Amino acid sequence: MTTQRILVGSLAAGLPADAATIILDLGPDHPTRAGLLEINVVAAGDVVTSARVLPGAMHRGVEKLFEARDYRQILMLADRHDWQAPFFGELAAAEAFEGLLRLTPPPRAAWLRTLLAEHTRILSHLGFLGWVARTDVALATRVRAARERLRGQTSRLTGNRIHPMAVRIGGVAVDPDGGWLDDEATLMTELSQLAQELAGLPLPGDGLAMIDADLVDSFGLSGPLARAAGVPLDNRHHGPYAELGFDITRLGTTGDARARFALLAAECQVSADVVRTCCARLPDGPIQVRLPKIVKLPEAESYSFVEAPLGRTGFHLVSRGDKTPWRMKLRSPSFHHVAALEELLVGTPVAAVETVLASVGYVIGDVDK
Repeated sequence: MTTQRILVGSLAAGLPADAATIILDLGPDHPTRAGLLEINVVAAGDVVTSARVLPGAMHRGVEKLFEARDYRQILMLADRHDWQAPFFGELAAAEAFEGLLRLTPPPRAAWLRTLLAEHTRILSHLGFLGWVARTDVALATRVRAARERLRGQTSRLTGNRIHPMAVRIGGVAVDPDGGWLDDEATLMTELSQLAQELAGLPLPGDGLAMIDADLVDSFGLSGPLARAAGVPLDNRHHGPYAELGFDITRLGTTGDARARFALLAAECQVSADVVRTCCARLPDGPIQVRLPKIVKLPEAESYSFVEAPLGRTGFHLVSRGDKTPWRMKLRSPSFHHVAALEELLVGTPVAAVETVLASVGYVIGDVDK
């Protein structure tokens, strides 16, 4: 048996390496590149027999930062732990606060939130699917360009390419005009075609790192990892989603790495359909509920979550009636996914570890929170 150290991410390139160290870089645009993940594995005959993940290289203490900010300021911080899908952080936080306030955003705001959520889901999924297209230079270039166009649309609407800061307690801060909506609908048609091409590639990972319902329960897996294994965990069944008139949830059957890549591509097509529908059916009306300058939540405790691209992103919130939370705990899907690697990698050939890591979506800021 041999013990090896696997370092994932661009930061690994500057660390000392030796014969027992494997440095993996999943590409310049892959979400794993920003940060560092270390995995110690034991292999016998070039097959992994045990794995231990060592997180914590980027710990920022974001939960304690939440507890030192008022509820409006928290929204700005909440979109910074999963920087591939920052909109979902501020959305999850706002919905947690609105739940305790018993506050319902106006219909137009709810539809705009749905539009931006699915816009962001495509942006995140394409980041992980870029690894699948890496050997086809033309296709990889198109994936990269598509993500830049999505960021460009975000910038046109919000003024920010990466962190939109578009959500407000009780609504949203941005309202698109007809020109933006037309361009968004056109972009979605093109992205749907791109997703079909990605789904038609000879996807890797057949039979690798199988996930079943028991593993989903054991590690609290969610999102594409669960759905690719046939477990119908999907929270998109309320508000505008319930009015769309078509099935949102896609399910796989095999639960292997190939199924996870295929599901990401399929979900991009569904999300493009949702965005086009939102552009066409966006209701008129206000986009915010008027609130006092200082927002205080009632003394209470709650837990709520949203269906982020990687899985369930939620907040356990404890309020003592002040303008800041007494406790605010973040439930991030990346943390659970990375924990599951310790079981998923067992039985994997060392040469296939990169494929498994590419199929198990995580963002290091969402792990080291």
